[in-house]
Amino acid sequence: MAKSVERPERPTKQQLQSASGTILRDVIAKDLQVLFCGINPGLYSGAVGHHFARPGNRFWKALAGANFTDRVFRPDEDRSLLALGIGITNLVPRTTARADELSRDELHEGAARLVKKVQRYRPRVLAILGIGAYMIAFDQKAKIGLQPDSPVSSKVFVLPNPSGLQAQYQLPRLIEIFSELHTIVTTTRR
Repeated sequence: MAKSVERPERPTKQQLQSASGTILRDVIAKDLQVLFCGINPGLYSGAVGHHFARPGNRFWKALAGANFTDRVFRPDEDRSLLALGIGITNLVPRTTARADELSRDELHEGAARLVKKVQRYRPRVLAILGIGAYMIAFDQKAKIGLQPDSPVSSKVFVLPNPSGLQAQYQLPRLIEIFSELHTIVTTTRR
């Protein structure tokens, strides 16, 4: 008999509205292989207390497809990534309905915090999820992939935002790009 997987209940409209402006804690430890950095958590993630939690977000599928994980993790398993040398943080910690609600100043302040965080925790690779946010936050030109000039002490790899709203990058292409990152992560030495 097949074992059923318990799915967390979806937050109500009231719970989503109440999640606005909440802070989602980092999944972080020293000397990670890779620290994924989102733009900021959405309301759904804030309501359930886990990163990349909105159904339709392709982060978890891309991680598994690129062999960072041996299966598709659920968002409520985000803390178990630490045992695999993977962490998650955000440029801006507060939740919003949309990333475009963030100001340029918030993104610049987030970049300054991220630089300090990378200095403290020393991941091999910092993977930024969202090219536009990266370019604004760090005032740098960028392309998807490994950046030639890193604004931090770790290598920087820019990925597309895995939100389901990003139609430009379908899951197979996201997996290809995440796989490029995986190769860099597994071949980079301290």
